[in-house]
Amino acid sequence: MHLPNLLPAVTNLVLHAGERIIREALRPGGPRGSGDKAAVDLEVEQLLREGLLQLFPCDFVGEETGTQLSGASACWVVDPNDGTADFLLEKMGSAISVGLLEEGKPVLGVVYAPLTPWGADCLAWQEGWGELRRNGGAISGQLATMSLDGSVVFVSAAAKRHLELNDELCAPARCEPMSSIAYRLARVAAGDGVAAISLYPVSPHDVVAGHALLRAAGGELLDHTGTPITYDTEAHFARSVSGCFGGATGACQLLTQREWQRLVPSFGNFGTVPPS
Repeated sequence: MHLPNLLPAVTNLVLHAGERIIREALRPGGPRGSGDKAAVDLEVEQLLREGLLQLFPCDFVGEETGTQLSGASACWVVDPNDGTADFLLEKMGSAISVGLLEEGKPVLGVVYAPLTPWGADCLAWQEGWGELRRNGGAISGQLATMSLDGSVVFVSAAAKRHLELNDELCAPARCEPMSSIAYRLARVAAGDGVAAISLYPVSPHDVVAGHALLRAAGGELLDHTGTPITYDTEAHFARSVSGCFGGATGACQLLTQREWQRLVPSFGNFGTVPPS
């Protein structure tokens, strides 16, 4: 199927949804919710689900509103507020993640972090419709020429507690902690770093949009074993893997061989399982 140019409308929808996250962050008394659940997550996904299915009716996988899989060739995959726990604590760095799969391939991705220390940041791409875009302007990914030497590996915000060990495991790159694996992958696609990693289980809604952006920049997304992450739209689609490494292929392959169990003893033992 040749998809129409959905990117401008999807990007506008995501930016509109981001306004809700901004308002929630500024709410007197702080955002509603606790742990890894915020009230705004469901509100944003409901808005996105309705809008996306109006733009292009197909299957849908969402973190908050559930899964609708009919065997269609295309599937929206959505995380309305990736990095909720950090959002509730710090109100910064979470991201809306909207991806589209076509025959199991990530062909569209929009990742929008409405609140970062450097301002709102939106990265978007659709296969066959131009270059990767950042905040409306075209950029050229340079991942194919990047290595760990002198570069940055984006790691989870939890790495702040163990910076020296994270730097050791990322060497000769340095680590940079930040929320949201979706946004970490997006920043790598934009060339801000050579790789982004998660040492905790990730599901398709966490990574499909970022995976699409990596494809635009010539990057790859690997699981904890160094195997490329793939998707399908069958009933077993919504599965989780024990962490991921996304970015320049060579750098990611090297990083998968490091002793990450020194940081997270359970890393690599999660395997590939259906969601609970």
